[in-house]
Amino acid sequence: MIYWQIFLSFFIPGILGYGGGPASIPLVENEVVKRYGWMTVQEFSEVLALGNALPGPIATKMAGYIGYEQGGVLGAFIGVFGAVAPSLLVMVFLLGLLYKYKDSPKVQRMTLYVRPAIAILLGIMAWQFFAEAQMQIGWLQLILIAGSSFLLIERMKVHPAFVILLSLVYGAVFLG
Repeated sequence: MIYWQIFLSFFIPGILGYGGGPASIPLVENEVVKRYGWMTVQEFSEVLALGNALPGPIATKMAGYIGYEQGGVLGAFIGVFGAVAPSLLVMVFLLGLLYKYKDSPKVQRMTLYVRPAIAILLGIMAWQFFAEAQMQIGWLQLILIAGSSFLLIERMKVHPAFVILLSLVYGAVFLG
C-alpha cells in the first residue's frame, strides 16, 4: 500500500502540475504533508531547499528522497517513476500532436493563462514556509536569514546553493 501511495503522491502532481517542477511543488506538498502526513511543513521546506541546491529537476530529486524515506530503495524508484511517468506518457502518446500545434495562438494563450495560477500557488507555499519559519525561529532570526540571503544572492551574486548551505550551517550551529 505504501508504494502505491508513493506513486500517487508524485504521479498526480505530475499530471496536474502544468509547467513542470515549480508548478507541481505545491501539489506534492499537499500530498506529502497534508494527505499522508509523512512530513511537516518545516521538513518539506528543508527537502525543497536541499533539492533546489542540487542540479537537475526538483520533482525527481524530491520524489527520490521522499520515496526512499517512506519505502527504501524501492520507494525511491517508485517515487521517481511516479514523477516522470506523466511526462513520459505525454511524450510517447502526444508528442506528434503537441508538435503540430505548438505555435497555435490558443496553446500559447493557455500557457499565458496558467502562469499566474502557478505564481499564486508558489506565493501561497512561500507564505506558508515564511509563517512556519517565523513560528519556529522567531522574527529576528527570520529577518536575519532572509536579509542575508537576499544580500548574498542579489547583491554579491553568491550562488543560491552556497546560500542554502550557509543557512543550514547557521541553523545547525545557532538554532539547533
